[in-house]
Amino acid sequence: MMDAKPCIDSLTVKSSHVLPPDTNSHGTLFGGKLMAHIDDVAAIAAVRHCRKPVVTASMDSVDFLQPVFEGDTVCLEAFVTWTHNTSMEVFVKAITENLLTGERKVCTTAFLSMVAVDENNEPSPVTAVFPESDEEKWLHEGAKRRHEHRKNRRKESKELANKFGTSLPWKRGL
Repeated sequence: MMDAKPCIDSLTVKSSHVLPPDTNSHGTLFGGKLMAHIDDVAAIAAVRHCRKPVVTASMDSVDFLQPVFEGDTVCLEAFVTWTHNTSMEVFVKAITENLLTGERKVCTTAFLSMVAVDENNEPSPVTAVFPESDEEKWLHEGAKRRHEHRKNRRKESKELANKFGTSLPWKRGL
């Protein structure tokens, strides 16, 4: 069995300047662009923890709490909060900052499940993680519940995929 690692060992921080091509007609960051940043920083944190390639298994609901405006920065912080056999839960917090005023706000939080894979892209065991700070302990304590919720949600997603398949709506009589 591999030795457990502290959550902080996987900490990854990434800042990006929000430029015009990153924004919608409201002058705010595209939600999909922010989700791409979230996926990227979570993958880096997961690899940093397990030192293996990873794939994204799921992203929990993403609530856009504050807009991120053109000219602002968005700073993402991510770390592994919990592990289970081959998967890791990664917590990501995104903070928007108005560079001219210095005002900072949490704009999004998310949990992602990342799975370590071997050279054949098969799931591969990961090292356990342990929390140290009060915040890490709080996240770690709720992780098993979130894991079960994700398993149930994945089962429902598979049922939907099977029910609707790949045929076009007008070919199903809808």
